[in-house]
Amino acid sequence: MVGWLASSKAGHDKGEIYIIIKEETEYVYLADGKYKTLENLKKKNKKHIQVIKKNADDILREKLISGSKVYNEEIRKIIGGYVCQRQM
Repeated sequence: MVGWLASSKAGHDKGEIYIIIKEETEYVYLADGKYKTLENLKKKNKKHIQVIKKNADDILREKLISGSKVYNEEIRKIIGGYVCQRQM
């Protein structure tokens, strides 16, 4: 699930869009690049998210899987592009 776009289904952040940065058995770690940065990931139970697009960006996904440096600006750009596309 790493690199996929997800929407929060529960909590005070309901409806917010994130990118899955890291995955554990029961939890995922999310970032939006603005409020939840790569330095301060949001930990969320898997049952409280809805995957909305399996591949947010192939290049970003490869970076996350390989452990390469990822920037908050990249995450914001991908989420912003998805939101603009969805509003059309």
